[in-house]
Parts: sequence; structure tokens; C-alpha cells
Amino acid sequence: MSTDTQLSAEEQYEAELAEQARQNSGDWDSVAPGKADNFGKSFARMIGLLKPSAAWLALVTVFGAFGVVLTVAAPKVLGEATNIIYEGFISKVLGDNGVPAGFSQEQVVDLLRSQGQDDYANMVSAFADFTVGAGIDFDRLRWVITAVLAIYLVAALLSWLQGYVINVIMVRTMWRLREDVEAKINRLPLSYFDKVQRGELISRVTNDIDNITQTMQQSLSGALTSILTVIGTLVMMFSISWQLALVALIALPLMAVIFGVIGPRSQKAFGIQWRKVGRLNARVEEAFSGHALVKVFGREQDALDKFQEENEELFQASFKAQFLAGIIMPAMTFVGSLTFVGIAVLGGLMVASGQLRLGDVQAFIQYSQHFTQPLSELGGMAAVVQSGTASAERVFQFLDADEQEPDDEDAAALEDGAGVIEFRNVAFSYSPERPLITDLSFRVEPGQTVAIVGPTGAGKTTLVNLIMRFYELDSGEILLDGQNIADVTRDELRSRTGMVLQDPWLFGGTIMENIRYGKATASDEDVIEAATATYVARFVHALPDGYDTVLDEDASNVSAGERQLITIARAFVSSPRILILDEATSAVDTRTELLLQHAMAALRQGRTSFVIAHRLSTIRDADLILVMEHGDIVEKGTHDELIAAEGAYWRLYQSQFEDAATDIDAEAALETGAIPVPDAAEDMTGPVPVAPASDA
Repeated sequence: MSTDTQLSAEEQYEAELAEQARQNSGDWDSVAPGKADNFGKSFARMIGLLKPSAAWLALVTVFGAFGVVLTVAAPKVLGEATNIIYEGFISKVLGDNGVPAGFSQEQVVDLLRSQGQDDYANMVSAFADFTVGAGIDFDRLRWVITAVLAIYLVAALLSWLQGYVINVIMVRTMWRLREDVEAKINRLPLSYFDKVQRGELISRVTNDIDNITQTMQQSLSGALTSILTVIGTLVMMFSISWQLALVALIALPLMAVIFGVIGPRSQKAFGIQWRKVGRLNARVEEAFSGHALVKVFGREQDALDKFQEENEELFQASFKAQFLAGIIMPAMTFVGSLTFVGIAVLGGLMVASGQLRLGDVQAFIQYSQHFTQPLSELGGMAAVVQSGTASAERVFQFLDADEQEPDDEDAAALEDGAGVIEFRNVAFSYSPERPLITDLSFRVEPGQTVAIVGPTGAGKTTLVNLIMRFYELDSGEILLDGQNIADVTRDELRSRTGMVLQDPWLFGGTIMENIRYGKATASDEDVIEAATATYVARFVHALPDGYDTVLDEDASNVSAGERQLITIARAFVSSPRILILDEATSAVDTRTELLLQHAMAALRQGRTSFVIAHRLSTIRDADLILVMEHGDIVEKGTHDELIAAEGAYWRLYQSQFEDAATDIDAEAALETGAIPVPDAAEDMTGPVPVAPASDA
């Protein structure tokens, strides 16, 4: 291998790696998108997915509202228990210190003021139902504690019901969304899949929907509960003390500063982290998928160095993202602690001055914690909602893609006929800038086998795709037994057509199921008959489970030729009126190809068949051969007629068999000694002597 050739191959390999990295990086970004282009519109549409479950959402709101009311009321009730204990304790202390038992609250206050203990008197004046020497009212305390436990129990039950209903809503909503996506896929034209990468499409219909589900499950219930909790807590705090409430509200601007400064930086850092993860995943996938090339060019160390470099970049990006995200909660906790200190000091002074009872201060401290926690949760949901909205936007873009024109509701039924196909002035191109088929006309009689040949890009496969209505014509018409195929439904047209592609497609299932895919009503006997006719039975009987052998995801537990045989059997079992074979025997060996030619000859009896072939030896017996170049038919006729004409077909035929003859002659020359074989010990760098052409 020369240096220039090696460098060219390496450069090509690097270009392939770069392109694959770009694609994989894009797919990973789709798994964890950063920000929607139109957040408001996409978010509203995402919430609109819940419209069919509006009644259940109303029920969830009711559950949430009752749960929040009970949760907010619990600290107030619990504070009353503290008041009972504290006031009972003070009444006992005053009795022990000489205050006559049975003194009322007013008498105790007057006594304390007369003794100059005004602060003490103010505190006692704030008590409720106070009698000296009464002690702790345990009966009342028991009822209060029982009420608190009941409140927490019912609140927990409502919270569980809320979460359960929301999960049901989310599962049903995502089920409907996946149904819409699946239906959309079946309504999209084949041209859409020509333009969209398969990995990108799979990412949108799987990972993005999962991300939407996770976002709505986390944010819907959490946001509803957090908002109601903040509102309810504010009401209760102001009902206890507007002075302490103002102290608690000081946390709001401080939290806003924290989110405003750290939040955007954290979100940006996570976006960088996602891209780094995508590139690293791409690098790992490239190393596995291109492992043979890495070995061939001796680039193992280079691949390792690049992996280590990108792994280090991911480490740095992840560390920064996690660090920024990690300091938000400590910062919020610090602000909450400052608020707690302020409330504790001011509340203590207000208890001492008789403005508040001790239990009220205790309840207010709990409310301050309930106030800051949901605010922190709402801030954490912001990034999750943005990510989910970006995923929703990508899914909506897919759902809004242009669909193929639907079949007419009053489309005519496809009448039974002999199978005459006629092209009349057909024009088609994949893009207006690059015309392909401009004015194509020909007629295929019933039962004829038409072979389509030509160089790569001539339009051979496009021709049969037009017959299947995978694409719509720009102009002209295609007639089947005199009926314009554009006037019948696609399903009815395709149900009369059997097609075997060059790249076989099999799904995860048994061999019997894969063959029956061609005709759902086929019996086991029909499947076995088709398998026998296409020589599938030859290798199936050697498998441990026979026709019940389960093919894996890529059908890698059978060979490429065996996969092609199964797809041909699938076409056999469907008994189509029109048969299309697109390089159907390219993956089988020569002996099996000869057997299949006999089997397909029997299948083609009485059916109109189109055969696309590059090996011209396989279509010698075709009734009509169409030679295509640049979307036009430049020659047509039988094999003998086209060979005699010495035109485009003759040139294709000669190019194939001259190459084959050259290889055979070279092998014969080596065997006869006309081309000497160098000894292993001789210098291999010099030119190898070649015999004159006349001797060969």
C-alpha cells in the first residue's frame, strides 16, 4: 500500500468518524435538550396534551388544595399543643411561688404589674383560658395531638391519591402521544425518511417522549403543590403576625438573586456537559463500529488518546455543572437560616412582650420552612421544564411534518385484470433542481418479465418505487389494467404487489411469522410450501427449532443469503399479481441463485414481473429488457436483440464479462507458467514480468 493511498484512506476514515460524531452528538442533544426555540408556545401545547384528562386534573387540583389546607393547618394546631403545655407549666410555677390557687388571668396580671413585673404580666395576658394551679390540661392536649395526627394522616392520603391520579394521567397522555406518533409515521411520505436520519427520528419518538413524561410527572404535581403551599403558608403567616411575615419575605429577593446569578450559569454548564457526553458516546461507538479500520491503520493509541482527551473534557464540564447546581441548595439553606434567626429573635421578643404566644412563634417557624422549601423546588423545576419543553418542541415538529396526500374516500376499487402496466409521459424528480425522469413511456404486457438495467443512479429503483406509489408523480400517469394507480388506494395497490428488496428486512420473531408477514391469512401449510419452493426448507430443517426458530433483532443468527431467501419466501406466500425483485439474489451463492431463478420463473408465470439486476447473466431470459440512463429508457428489447444492436446494453454486458474473462485468463496464465510466480526469497519490490497479450 502506497503512502498516498494510505493517507487517503485514513483521511476518509477520519471524515467518517467526524460525520458520525456529529450525528451522534446531535442525537444526544435530542436526549437532553437545553432550551426550546419557542418556549411559551411549545409549553402551552405540551400542557394542552392533558386536555382529554381535564376532569381528572380538576380532581387532582381538589386533592392538592385539601392536602395543602391540612398541611398548612397542622403547624397552627400543633402550636396550640405547645401553648397548652407552656401555659399549664406557668400556672403551676405561679402556684408554687405563692400566687393563690384559683386566681384568674386578670388577677394574676394585676398582681404581677403591682410587683413591677410588666414583661411577665404582658406574657401572661396573652395566654388563653388561664387559671393558677390548674397545670397542664392533658385531656385537651390529647385531643389536640389526636387532631394533628389525623390531619397529617389525611394529608398524606390525599398526597398519595394526588400522585396516583397524576401518574394515571401521565401514562394515558403519553400513551395517546405515542399513538399519535405511530399513526403519524404511517402517514408520512417516504421522502420524509429520505431526509431525516434514522437515529434522529428514533430519538424524537422515544427519548424525547420519555423526557416529556418525566418532566410532566415531576413538575405537574410538584408545581401545583408548591404554588398552593406558598399561598397557604403566606396566608397563615400573615394571620399570625404581619411583622414576622415581612421578615420571612426578605428571603424572596435573596433567593431571586441566587437563581438569577447561579441558575443561568448552571443551565449553560449542563448544556455543555450534555454535548460532551454526546461526543464521548460517539467516540466510543466509533471505536467499536470502526474497530477493524482502527486495527488496519494501527490507530489504537490515537483512539485511546482522543478518548482520554474527551473524557477529561467531560470531567471538567461535569464538575462545573455539578458544582454550580450543588451550591444552589446550600445558598438557599443559608438564606433560610438567616430568616430563621430573624424570626426566632423577633418572635422571642414578641412572646416576652405579650404580642404573641409561644406556640404561635413555633408554628410561624414551621411556616417559614414550608415557605422557602417550595420556592426552592420551583426553582429546581425550571431547568426540568425547559428540558421537557424542548423535547416537546421536537416531537411537535415531527407531528407537524407534511403528510402524504390521503387517498380519496370514493377511490375506485382495483379491478381484477391480467396485469398490464403502462407508463404514459411520466416525469419525476426527488428535487426540482435535479430532474431525474423527464418523459418516460412504455407498456408491459401481462405475464411478461421486465428486466431493468443501467448504471448506478440511472433511476432503476425509482421506477419500481413509482409503481408502488412510494412517491407521487410530477406529471404523467401509470396505468394498471387501464386504471390510473393514483385513483385507487395505496393499500389496495400494494396488496396486489410483492416486492423483494436488495437489503432484506426481518423482524424479531420466528421464521414462520416472518414468512407469513406477506399474507396474514396464510396457513402453516402455505408457509411451508412457499419455503420449500424458495429453498428455505433446506436450512430450516437444520435448525434446532425449525420454523419456530426465533430470529434476533438483526436476524444475525442466520446468514445474509438465508435472510434473503426468507424475504423471497415472504413474497411467494403473498401470491401477488405484480412481482418486483430489486437485486433479490445478490446475497446468495451462485448455486442457490440458479435454484432461485427456477423457483422465481415458476412464480412469474402469469404475473407481470419487474427485475432489477446488475449481473446481466441473471436476466438473459427476460421477455423485455429496459436499459436506463439518467432517468430515461435508452434501449429496450430482448437480450439477443440488444446484444446484436451493440448499444448501451452491449457495452454493459461486455464490461462485466471482459473483466471476468480477464480474471480467468490471468489465473490460467499463472497455472501454465505464462506469468511466473516470484519466489518468496526474491526481491518483491521490482516489477513482475507479464507475458505478452498474444501469449495469454
